[in-house]
Amino acid sequence: MAADVLSRRELNRATLERQLLLRRWSVPVAEALERVVGMQAQAPNPPYFGLWARLEGFHQDDLIKLVQEREVVRIALMRSTIHLVTAGDCLFLRPLVQVMHERGFGSGYRKLADGLDVAAVAAAGRTLVEAKPMTFAELGEQLAQRFAGRDPHMLAMVVRTWVPLVQVPPRGLWGFSGQAAHTSAEQWLGRALRTDAGGQELILRYLAGFGPASVRDVQTWAGVTRLKEPMEQLRPRLRVFRDEQGVELFDLPEAPRPSADVTAPARFVAEFENMLLSYADRSRIISEEHRKRIFTPNGLIPGTFLLDGFVAGTWRLQRQRDESVLQVSPFGRLSKADRAALQAEGLKLLAFAAPETDHDIRFEPAAGRAA
Repeated sequence: MAADVLSRRELNRATLERQLLLRRWSVPVAEALERVVGMQAQAPNPPYFGLWARLEGFHQDDLIKLVQEREVVRIALMRSTIHLVTAGDCLFLRPLVQVMHERGFGSGYRKLADGLDVAAVAAAGRTLVEAKPMTFAELGEQLAQRFAGRDPHMLAMVVRTWVPLVQVPPRGLWGFSGQAAHTSAEQWLGRALRTDAGGQELILRYLAGFGPASVRDVQTWAGVTRLKEPMEQLRPRLRVFRDEQGVELFDLPEAPRPSADVTAPARFVAEFENMLLSYADRSRIISEEHRKRIFTPNGLIPGTFLLDGFVAGTWRLQRQRDESVLQVSPFGRLSKADRAALQAEGLKLLAFAAPETDHDIRFEPAAGRAA
């Protein structure tokens, strides 16, 4: 039997539903983080904006409390990038992406680490950070005293690769931008990493948060290869579809797949939004033309906004003394309705991010024309 075909809009609506963006939800912050499988968090503030876009009545203190109480942590996970996840997901996901972390270290530091006993460095580094959280500079300096003649940064990266390091507060608190200090996940959480999961469990978590999706999509999200075999093992338990180009897509049988005509509200989503980074084929959320405008060599992904479910421009906040300005940069000409929707949503964003200042929203021209 031929697999059902899902249109680009149907995939878009499924993704938005799984990522809690078709409406704002009234669920606990920790539950939201698990449903979206964490939030990319290279900078401290983006996860706050990401949760604000998804949750009804979200306030910064709701996340600050969880960070301080060690219920959520910041740790390098998928694609070796910093993610904000629950404690449980930290312990579950980190072992599953270990091979990717090791591969990344090998490609970046193979020559510098030639002949090095990485197990000894990792053990020494674990002892140091568990005695006192350290920045990578501090850790590298301490290790270089024991492993003479070795590059301090490389030594710190050995520990980052072979020890699951979490960033401790105040890193991760709203408005904080200082250097990150690290300790081990086991020390911080008082629990061991899980060792009972494998590729199938990784795939199932991804599909719950991002499906329907292809094997390449899962691998792009995780940074882990060789997932075709575990996907085939899961095939009898999954629904199988195809996209409009004929690519095979897999999904959990009971997962929500809204119809293409479900309304998608205007939304401002954060820098490094995971939806933009978690698919091999990103056309379900952003066109190729627009992807090229925001994916730059420096790896910085700006805040974007969604209209009818798709990325339609970028945004940024500017502080000017007693005024906070939301700068909106559309990729194309905005209709009056879209502009009004962005205006209303933008005022909510400003009230969330800068309640103590005056507010203004400024629309930049699109393609040389007034927006």
